[in-house]
Amino acid sequence: MKIIFASQNQGKVKEIKEIFKSTPFEIVSLRDLGNNINIEESGNTFYENAFIKAKAVFEIYNEPVFSDDSGLVVEQLDGRPGVISARYAGEYCSYNDNNIKVIKELENFAEPHKAKFVSTAVYYDGDQVIESVGELHGIIIKEQRGSNGFGYDPIFIPNGYLKTIGELDFELKNKISHRSISFNKMKELLSKKF
Repeated sequence: MKIIFASQNQGKVKEIKEIFKSTPFEIVSLRDLGNNINIEESGNTFYENAFIKAKAVFEIYNEPVFSDDSGLVVEQLDGRPGVISARYAGEYCSYNDNNIKVIKELENFAEPHKAKFVSTAVYYDGDQVIESVGELHGIIIKEQRGSNGFGYDPIFIPNGYLKTIGELDFELKNKISHRSISFNKMKELLSKKF
């Protein structure tokens, strides 16, 4: 069964294809389809944004789609960056810009800087909506470490680890990541249905 993954982010695509590689589900990315559609994420929650993307892509291809919206939630920043994690430092900012902004905003707070990564995955086939959520808890550090991964990975140390996600190898990151948790739950839910 083919499922379109509504993402342009090659890091995410690689992660999801790895999770679904030994299943009857063939994951096809928007890039695989030659589509660089830009969908405005206007929701107020991770679920709303994931559903907006899934529905928009379903309306183009009329095939099952899943999407996710994910981000960093920092306790001392009242949940920011949250749903605007990808563009926290500005509309066309880099991952580095975002990391620097979060580190700067935490300067006046006492450590530890508790945070979590949240991923909400949504499957949509025009008829049914299936949702799964994954969270990875940890702390934010004051400097960037590691070049594996993307986004806030270089400033986030998961609970139980001494290294940032940016320092962990891809295989380990795939096992513990918020996206891995949500999409492994999704894989189970879909396997029971189809």
